[in-house]
Amino acid sequence: MGNDQTREANRTAQAHGFTGHSRGHSSAERTAAFVMSPALGDTLNLLIVAHNLSRAGWRVDIYGDHTHALAAWFPHLSIAPALAHDVARAVLARYPLVIQMHRDRPLADLGSWHTGFVDLHDVEYARSHHCMAQRFADFAATRFGLTDAVTSNGMQAPAELVFRRYGSRVAMHPEASTADKRWLPRRFLELSRRLKEAGFQAEFALEARERERWTTLKGELPPLRSFASTALLAAWLYESGWFIGNDSGVGHLASSLGIPTLTIFRRRGVAERWRPGFSTGDIVLPSWWLPTAGLKERWWRESISVKRVLRAFAALRARAAVRTAGVPAAETSEA
Repeated sequence: MGNDQTREANRTAQAHGFTGHSRGHSSAERTAAFVMSPALGDTLNLLIVAHNLSRAGWRVDIYGDHTHALAAWFPHLSIAPALAHDVARAVLARYPLVIQMHRDRPLADLGSWHTGFVDLHDVEYARSHHCMAQRFADFAATRFGLTDAVTSNGMQAPAELVFRRYGSRVAMHPEASTADKRWLPRRFLELSRRLKEAGFQAEFALEARERERWTTLKGELPPLRSFASTALLAAWLYESGWFIGNDSGVGHLASSLGIPTLTIFRRRGVAERWRPGFSTGDIVLPSWWLPTAGLKERWWRESISVKRVLRAFAALRARAAVRTAGVPAAETSEA
């Protein structure tokens, strides 16, 4: 890297207060940089490790666009935008420890040159029934010798927001990063209609580019909400009463905020790893009368009825009421 690029990388780090040295600690080795995935769910779960290190007195610097948008929600962390590839090496070379969830993304070659590089590939794919939130908390405890690791990323809402202000609002996310994760659109519409009949206010959260897929459908649409930033989405979720959606980062965001979540999954193994695990949540899985893996993959959407999702939502509300009353409740169940 040329001298001009190096100086620019240094200015980027210093502009955000990132010196690569611990503040208020005896050893600079208790300093870590976190390189965040562009995926929202990955980011929120990896922040569990960052939060636990911060609680243990580490200096933690975060690089990622979702976290930068949510910086006001993580006041205890130092946060900057995602690093451009051409300056990443100059910035990260300052840190004794660099943590990235995946071995090869968003920075593909970290492990080839940084001796303090740590990834969580083996944690993600370990044979375990624990969800990602619990796996990452366990990793923080084991890898860094923490005795009180928590399944929290420390997310805090701005003071002007009111938790679950609109208790009857069901925030729904009928989209996902890939088509194979999406339940049938017409069933999401039917679900929203049935929830409205039951006295709830169902609203869809969609990216602007996704709206056309819904406005062309026949039938009454619930309100469609799009947000200019992750922070505005978080504010809307935080003041909602409930969340229902496909396997997606939006569900992890709702769970991070303490909103009870119901997530529709296509496979049990995926659900075990990726169910939102920050707060009370349930999952809905396909019916297992389908005889082969191929048929399950092809017909899982059709095997999940609106009635089954409504039953699961009723069970979630009952469990959330028990949890609010202070009685322990299991973290997940299947409908």
